[in-house]
Amino acid sequence: MKRFIEGADRAQVSLLPECVDDYVAEDNPVRVIEAFVEQLDLGDMGFEGVDPEATGRPASHPSVLLKIYVYGYLNRVQSSRRLEHETQRNIELMWLTGRLMPDFKTIANFRKDNGKAIRRVCRQFTLLCRELNLFSQALVAIDGSKFKAVNNRDKNFTAAKMKRRMEQVNESIDRYLRAMDTADRAEPEVAALKQGPLQEKIESLKQQMERLRAIEAQMNPRRTSRYH
Repeated sequence: MKRFIEGADRAQVSLLPECVDDYVAEDNPVRVIEAFVEQLDLGDMGFEGVDPEATGRPASHPSVLLKIYVYGYLNRVQSSRRLEHETQRNIELMWLTGRLMPDFKTIANFRKDNGKAIRRVCRQFTLLCRELNLFSQALVAIDGSKFKAVNNRDKNFTAAKMKRRMEQVNESIDRYLRAMDTADRAEPEVAALKQGPLQEKIESLKQQMERLRAIEAQMNPRRTSRYH
C-alpha cells in the first residue's frame, strides 16, 4: 500500500491509548450527561434499585442505565437492542458507562420499572441544556422536535412561555419512550453473526471471493475484476 497513508499494526500493544478518557474530548457532550446524572439523587427521584440487594447477583447501578437512556434520548437511539449494541462498540458510551455493557433486557426492564422517573430526568436535562445554552449556534433537535437554543432575549421566562416549553419537552419525551416500546416489541433483526467459529467463517468468505474472482475472470477476461 505504498503512497497511501497507512494505519497502525493492530498487533501492536501501543496501538490504543491506555485509558478510554483519551478518546473523549473535553468538549464532548457525553461529559455533560456524566456531570448531570452524577448530581442527581436517584432515590429521591423515584428510581428503583438504588440500594443494592444483600444477596443474589450484583445488578447494574441505576445511574449507569440512566446515562445510557439520556445518551439514547439525545442521539435518538430508539430501541433497547440498539442501545445494547452501542454500549459494545460506541466509545462515548464505553466512557460514559465505565465499559459496562448491560444486555437489552436489562435496559428495557429499567425503562419499564422507572418510566416516570426517566421522563422527569429527560425533561430536566433538556430544559437545563437549553437554559444554559449548551447547544448554542444550533437547534437542539430531539426525536424530531426542534427547540431553539436560549439567547439573551429569551431568558425572561413567563408562565405561559414555560408552560409551552414544558408541553413541547413532555411530548418529545413521550414520543421517544413510545418509540422504544414499539421497537422493543417488534425486536427487528440486526446484522449479527450466526453461531459458529468466526475464523472458519472468514476463511469460507475468502474462498468464496476467490471463486467469484475466477468466475468473473472467465466471463470477462479483458476486464479488471471488481473484487480486486
